[in-house]
Amino acid sequence: MRKLSILLLLLLSFSILFQSCFSYKTIDYNSISNEKKQKLEVKGVGGTNIKGTLVSKNEQTMTLDANGQLQKIPVSEIYEVKVRKFSILKSSGLLASSVVVAAGVLTICFLLVLLGL
Repeated sequence: MRKLSILLLLLLSFSILFQSCFSYKTIDYNSISNEKKQKLEVKGVGGTNIKGTLVSKNEQTMTLDANGQLQKIPVSEIYEVKVRKFSILKSSGLLASSVVVAAGVLTICFLLVLLGL
């Protein structure tokens, strides 16, 4: 029983720790600024997803830097564009969850020491 509770607590802590503090918000292609080097996720008409940093865009193509490779995407093949935004709610939730998990782990360790296990 104790091993199961420790295992569940560890799984919960890993799921909380690997959450991202960022989210993606859908935006209109025409509202994307060329001056900002924004992180984007582009969904293609064929179902392909490309994540990268905006290099340039014009009326015909959008160019992203995806892991050091330049990806040119024709505007006609773009289904949806999302921009990465910092989420204060996710960040505060991550911090609060981390504190709760740490308190739970410390409590279990303290109880195990008191019981002599």
